[in-house]
Amino acid sequence: MAKTGIRETDLYLPVKRLLEKQGYTVKGEVGAADVVAVREGDDPVIVELKAGFSLSLFHQAIQRQAISDAVYVAVPRGAGRAWLKALIENRKLCRRLGLGLITVRLADGFTEIHCDPTPYKPRQSKPRKARLLREFERLVGDPNLGGATRRNLVTGYRQEALRCLNLLGERGPTKAAEVARRTSIGHARRLMADNHYGWFERIGVGIYALSPQGVEATAQYLPELEKLRASTADASNPSVIAKP
Repeated sequence: MAKTGIRETDLYLPVKRLLEKQGYTVKGEVGAADVVAVREGDDPVIVELKAGFSLSLFHQAIQRQAISDAVYVAVPRGAGRAWLKALIENRKLCRRLGLGLITVRLADGFTEIHCDPTPYKPRQSKPRKARLLREFERLVGDPNLGGATRRNLVTGYRQEALRCLNLLGERGPTKAAEVARRTSIGHARRLMADNHYGWFERIGVGIYALSPQGVEATAQYLPELEKLRASTADASNPSVIAKP
């Protein structure tokens, strides 16, 4: 977001001095570019100036990449935790877009280059991918609307707890091994022992039943339980499509 009272022209002289120290000849407002710096034997450096991070700043910078690979964006340097967070996130974005990033402290003209324009290839995290796929496999059916807020989302863990809740609600006190067998949740004993939601209680060696909270939950989560039962039934009885 652009800062009130700050003009793009306030950034020009500090950025110009920064580039001139590196041996560039610098001129402002050349063609569509805010700043152009030329040094013999190098691609021209183009800098787009803005009073703050914005989508239009990145749009303009991407357009300048049709002219040169050395494109920077420059914004005023702010202060505080919120600004530092914005700097970190926008530096990541610049790296992904192959852009450089410069900040200018307007109080004294101090400039800092936070990243240079380089080709970017994101590194994928195998552990994060594995966690994503595990959660995908744990979910029965499609219980959440894409784009919904994180609050009250149905997770794989919650579904597993609901499946144990449903079984104990139907069968009464049951051995943990039997719960694991009938729900196909290998860690059912640990899940009920951890009792994250307060739905279960151990009434004997390896035997679990619903707690008073669990009994209330069977009514409170009835719509989810019904969806879960329907999804489980569909999974266990897939439709058979006749071959032509």
